[in-house]
Amino acid sequence: MRPRSSPDIDKLLAGDRAELARTITLVESSRPDHRAAAHGLIETVMPHAGKAVRVGITGVPGVGKSTLIDALGAFLIEAGHRVAVLAVDPSSTRTGGAILGDKTRMARLATDPAAFVRPSPSSGTLGGVAGRTREAMLLCEAAGYDVVLVETVGVGQSETAVADLTDTFLVLALPGAGDELQGIKKGVIELADIIAVNKADGPGGERAAAAAADYRAALHILVPGDALWRPPVLLISGLEGTGLDALWGKVVEHRRTLEGAGELAAKRRRQDMKWMWALVEDRIRTRLRSDPGLRERVPSIEARLGEGTLSPAAAADEIASLLGI
Repeated sequence: MRPRSSPDIDKLLAGDRAELARTITLVESSRPDHRAAAHGLIETVMPHAGKAVRVGITGVPGVGKSTLIDALGAFLIEAGHRVAVLAVDPSSTRTGGAILGDKTRMARLATDPAAFVRPSPSSGTLGGVAGRTREAMLLCEAAGYDVVLVETVGVGQSETAVADLTDTFLVLALPGAGDELQGIKKGVIELADIIAVNKADGPGGERAAAAAADYRAALHILVPGDALWRPPVLLISGLEGTGLDALWGKVVEHRRTLEGAGELAAKRRRQDMKWMWALVEDRIRTRLRSDPGLRERVPSIEARLGEGTLSPAAAADEIASLLGI
């Protein structure tokens, strides 16, 4: 679908889902004219954004993120919320393509008029989020969605970036925490605001309870990342829809705790600062790819680096010099 260069702001603010989808497509476009239009659009909608509850959800592949989000979203819609889901699919390192199958895994939300599900490719972006997830989140808020759930590609070396654009960072865990604690990075656990052991149903109930106990013990060893809040460990089942009320209650409690201390506004200001520097780095990369003079010189630098006649540090200095920095 080719992005339109002139979005209908009135339709977007009125909550038109088709217009929201087209607008996010515009924001995700790499064409220079679309990028210019997107920057102006974000400035326009900023006063209408920022009021939603932003929840980042991560966990190892197979933990049941999509099933949980489908159930939680349906639970929230029944309670009167409008829910947007920004689901990031991993891109192939060979082809750059992505499956983008989240709509098929979230059957209830995909057809509910009070929900908006947007799968986006990570396109090689580190941190488990797509390059324009922040902008997409603001657009969803401007369109009237009061809960935004950001599903990451899964826990890995750089999956913690989602914590830098959401209010509450939820880590989903599987029963059998003894093995999983070895696989999850300590940094992810330290950033977690809530840990929920999923699939706590049927024969997995006892193992889930044991896993929750292991996580609580692990959290006691770690230094709390936030003096205001000690992360709770919950038992849930996305498949059966159990524990969702307790989970959402903790999300609301966490938000109120941050708001009461003035930390929510401060946290979002820090996130905006990181966003600014991410955009600066993005512009530098864009210039490297688009500037004809740079494109002519960089292959020579890479060739000398490959031949061993230029060190990586010296190569970086040459490229920086070409950029005037």
